[in-house]
Amino acid sequence: MSLFVLGDLHLSLGEDKPMDVFAGWNDYVERLERNWRSLVTDSDTVVVAGDISWAMKLEETLTDFKFIDSLPGKKLFMKGNHDYWWTTKRKMDTFLSANGLNSIQILFNNAYRVGDFAVCGTRGWFLENDTPDDEKVVNREAGRLRMSIEEAKKLGGELTVFLHYPPYYRGTECSEIMDVLIEYNVKKCYYGHIHGKKNFRLAYEGVYKGVDFKLISCDKVGFVPVLVR
Repeated sequence: MSLFVLGDLHLSLGEDKPMDVFAGWNDYVERLERNWRSLVTDSDTVVVAGDISWAMKLEETLTDFKFIDSLPGKKLFMKGNHDYWWTTKRKMDTFLSANGLNSIQILFNNAYRVGDFAVCGTRGWFLENDTPDDEKVVNREAGRLRMSIEEAKKLGGELTVFLHYPPYYRGTECSEIMDVLIEYNVKKCYYGHIHGKKNFRLAYEGVYKGVDFKLISCDKVGFVPVLVR
């Protein structure tokens, strides 16, 4: 039983918003499926770290979700900044159950035990504009992260945090998120959101303030699920 992570699938199988107009995204659905099936088994779990589907409404995600559900393993869905379909956990759980999407679960203010790992996380945020609205969002996300970590602690296992936004990028940190990671002595954090070779060079991978960060957006890792352990 292994734990994998992959971010930013940006699926649009039920929508007309193909990603292959961007460099490096040619045939990405086929590449993603081939790589996933070559690595992941039904006994494994994959954290899907946000920006899952371009659908605007939950019911419009069905084609994309059915594709993901058809792939091996259990999937834990997290929210990204482009997941406009995201709603309450209860509504999403009901939708998944009603459509027989039994391999998908929602990571939202909660946590899961996967082998030796306590899986927790949230979308995160980055305070690029110092406005009251931005401050409200980042503080809320820090609170969600804290809540998820507290739930993870109850499960035991190694705290492993997954975010969509990077807590440290271009030499600047999101202190509200970093403070929570440091407070709980988190050692591993995986994040997505960053795309393109130019931006990859600005993203931080490695140990910062005791936390080992890794960027796992699809195009960064070649559309290959990343093994956590």
